[in-house]
Amino acid sequence: MDTLTHFQVFTTLLIRFLPVWIAMIATFALSVTFRKRLGLYGKLFDSTVGMVGLGFVLFWVFTALFADQIAPFDVLAQISPMKNVTAGTIEPNGAGVYLLGGDHLGRDVFSRMVAGSRIVISIAPLATLFAFMVGITLGLPAGFWGGKLDAVLSFLANLVLAFPVILLFYLLVTPEVVQTGLPQRMAAVLFILPLVFAILLTNSRLYVKPQLRNLIVGAIVVIGGWTYLALVSEADSGINVLPAAIDLIHVPANLLIVFVSVVFVNAPTVFRIVRGLTLDIRTRDYVAAAQTRGERPWYIMLWEILPNARGPLIVDFCLRIGYTTILLGTLGFFGLGLSPESPDWGSTINAGRKLLTTAPLPAIVPALALMSLVLGLNLLADGLREESLRD
Repeated sequence: MDTLTHFQVFTTLLIRFLPVWIAMIATFALSVTFRKRLGLYGKLFDSTVGMVGLGFVLFWVFTALFADQIAPFDVLAQISPMKNVTAGTIEPNGAGVYLLGGDHLGRDVFSRMVAGSRIVISIAPLATLFAFMVGITLGLPAGFWGGKLDAVLSFLANLVLAFPVILLFYLLVTPEVVQTGLPQRMAAVLFILPLVFAILLTNSRLYVKPQLRNLIVGAIVVIGGWTYLALVSEADSGINVLPAAIDLIHVPANLLIVFVSVVFVNAPTVFRIVRGLTLDIRTRDYVAAAQTRGERPWYIMLWEILPNARGPLIVDFCLRIGYTTILLGTLGFFGLGLSPESPDWGSTINAGRKLLTTAPLPAIVPALALMSLVLGLNLLADGLREESLRD
């Protein structure tokens, strides 16, 4: 079979990523132009480390967004003559080029790497955001009020953190546990807390404007409540509360298990960070001034304490996305949760490692992709930390 030279492969790869380069240039240009209006994000451009990290992260974000335009082949398409071929091998019928070689089933490694970025970018930030909303909703009152509430929530958080993470994942994805409906029940508990967080945030801010408050809170309850019920309601699970006609959100069971597992593991750590920050900030003068003005407790927690804790939380958010990305790769590597044919990077690394000595690209390519994304998130967090300390 004919193959391209290394230079031709490199040039073709650059061309395939053309939508990504255009989007990155536009983003950086707009960000630099309006940097003075963009707060902490704008100040990030004073940090070389932060800009490098942002570049890595934006590359994979835009790769996920434009995956359909970048990937030349279907991620599940198997072409027998292309099994374990080298980089730049031309498909026998001339339909395209396997730019980064083929795997043991004759699938295009490059296309699977690109499609895998969509899985990581869609799950990791969203799961981290959910974990933060759960941790903030529980950590603020625990640190602010203390007492028995703090003792109970801290004990539960330490209980979860004391359990081995991989063993916990194994337990959650075993067929026997799945059949009991435990993951769906965990989702029902965890997913209600972001809705509670949004209601508390709106109610505390607009408490003195009852008409506007009631309107917005009502919209959150209706739209958020429907979204919540649609997420946790599945016909084949123990929770099926919505009629099929309005149950428009369907999350595959294996994906739901992965999502719930990641939120369940990350939320206690976020809880401890928020609790610790709250214990420190609640002693500040501006909190005492808000109490003297007669502000309600949730207003003080959400609009006095939380904004002043944003620096450490933003930095930890970026780092935690990286940890979550590694967790997703670990789950895929061990075959937990996601389907075996999934192009996620962990699954492809696991499939490619068996032929690492004869055909290294199927394992090395997704491993480098995973490493570069996590590196970018860590560098971005370092840049944000530097600028938040100057803020």
